[in-house]
Amino acid sequence: MRRLLPMVLLLAACAAPVASPGLRSVKLSQEALTLTLTNGTRCWVDWRQAPVGRMEACGQGYGYAVTVADNPNVLRQLVEGVVLALGASAVLAPMAEVVITGPGGTDQIYRFPER
Repeated sequence: MRRLLPMVLLLAACAAPVASPGLRSVKLSQEALTLTLTNGTRCWVDWRQAPVGRMEACGQGYGYAVTVADNPNVLRQLVEGVVLALGASAVLAPMAEVVITGPGGTDQIYRFPER
């Protein structure tokens, strides 16, 4: 019986379900929302074209919603003015809130730029 127990445990470990990849990081640029999963998969979408949607081909599928801040604070407005005057708008990340809905239906909220 003692010899049989390790064999049973080994078989049980082999039959255990494999966890699906989870969300590792979220990045927001002027054009793209990029998700990186724990298995290394990177998915992106042009959020300016579709601020709300679903990335079906990303793991088991992730929903997203990007809401840009309408009235950023005075300091942010000043910095944006200087950056735009220099023609370097791609350098400055948008001030936005991103809600990512996982395959299980749970929401994760991210604020950009990160603090």
